[in-house]
Amino acid sequence: MTDGLPPIAYETLNTRVYSTLCDAIIKGQFKPGDRLKIRDLAQRLGTSVTPVRDAILRLTHDGALVFHSPRDIRIPVLGMDQYLEIRNIRLRLEALAAENAARKATAEDLDRLRALIARNEQAIAEGNITLGLELNQSFHFELSVIARMPVLFNTLRRIWLQMGPLVAGAYGPGGRDMIDHHYPVLDALERRDPDAAAAAIMQDILGGGQMILAQVKAAAPPSA
Repeated sequence: MTDGLPPIAYETLNTRVYSTLCDAIIKGQFKPGDRLKIRDLAQRLGTSVTPVRDAILRLTHDGALVFHSPRDIRIPVLGMDQYLEIRNIRLRLEALAAENAARKATAEDLDRLRALIARNEQAIAEGNITLGLELNQSFHFELSVIARMPVLFNTLRRIWLQMGPLVAGAYGPGGRDMIDHHYPVLDALERRDPDAAAAAIMQDILGGGQMILAQVKAAAPPSA
């Protein structure tokens, strides 16, 4: 007799593998153009190839991977038009998150943001680029959490799946441009000023994005 538990366990494993690979991509553990091998990933994750293959297909649908063939699965290399489209979407959606966060932030929410910035400052001072990158991303995601907008949060995670490898490559060279604009965002939330919060997060995306823009230009094929 089937009580439904095996399918639930199977789904849980698939979801766990998918989430683990999502986090790895968002945190820049893979670089644009990197090739992913299903068997290697399965070995590293301690699973069979089936949940990894399913996760790869989901990530391809998300735009986080390019599936040329079962033996040629890669992190995409974004062209200028693709990058600018994604940046424009981020500007609108993260501004929406910041606006609503300014309206709804509690004292506890603001404390979490202050702690993220403080830990990020420490990571930068210690030269811990990996931790600094993770905290930077947490700051951006936290705005939609504070805004109480879970659909927007999930939408932004899918967008960051395409941006993660680029942001990771720019974080170290970007220096203080990657964190300085977080302070005006926090200030706007403390003052409950939605317009200022939206403007500040947009300036953060544009300012920190200058190094990303340079990377995209450098990776573009030479004009004929």
